[in-house]
Amino acid sequence: MLKDGMTYMHEHTTIDLSKVKNNEDCKLDVFPETVREFKSLYEKGVRNIVDVTNIGMGRNITYVQKVAKETGINIVFSTGFYQDSFYPIHVFRESKEKLAERMIMEIVEGIRGTDANAEVIGEIGTSYNKWTETEQKVFEAVVVAHKQTKKPISTHTSIGTLGHEQVEFFKKHEVDLNRVVIGHVDLSGDADYILKMLREGVYVEFDTIGKENYMPDRVRAEILKKIQDKGYIDKVLLSMDITRKSHLVYKGGVGYSYLIDTFIPLLQTYGITGESIDKMLIKNPRAFMKGESE
Repeated sequence: MLKDGMTYMHEHTTIDLSKVKNNEDCKLDVFPETVREFKSLYEKGVRNIVDVTNIGMGRNITYVQKVAKETGINIVFSTGFYQDSFYPIHVFRESKEKLAERMIMEIVEGIRGTDANAEVIGEIGTSYNKWTETEQKVFEAVVVAHKQTKKPISTHTSIGTLGHEQVEFFKKHEVDLNRVVIGHVDLSGDADYILKMLREGVYVEFDTIGKENYMPDRVRAEILKKIQDKGYIDKVLLSMDITRKSHLVYKGGVGYSYLIDTFIPLLQTYGITGESIDKMLIKNPRAFMKGESE
């Protein structure tokens, strides 16, 4: 499923949230620029990108497959439903069983109109400090789909909130926490908050690297050093969650290579070891996707 090499665990090759956000910048559809940046990633040793764009987020499988073919990057597809504000209308009226059936179909039979199968259930989100009734239904559907297909679950926390509640939900529903990654936890800026989740056995994602308007990268580095010192680095995954044109280099953004070119050297200055870096970018993604412990 994953090629040998580094993996970005939470990305969007193309995505369109522009209508809900009323901002054309949130329509990431600049094929030549994405190809240029992905080729650069390939040259630096990145071989896999887990694309967590799902139903209702402007998912375009054909587009992504063309990017993969042009760049040599193995791109993993996802299924599911994002967050209340972005759900297609049918999500509000359908039962959890029907929603689960949709996800299972995309995993087992393939994504309609394509030759691709989803390998991840994600990104599945809760709102900012709020878990709506429909989001609860979607999470319940995710449990059904996960238990039938054994595919890993990747979540979205809004600005890092409700991470503990997500963990408790999966515990209550007897989901193997080794198959769950809680997303955007770096945005909490709270080491104790994150360590509490890690002690439960889930993976956590530092997946908004470079978004210093939300959280300075030095804070991410400080927290990762604490996680390393506590012995939980085996459960950390990395990514950038690029979703806007302005995140790309051609528009003055930091671009996808920032994680490798800038963030990794920063981690080294904070005492993060080469072994830990290899785990977060190579070994941990492989273990998470396989459902194994490294």
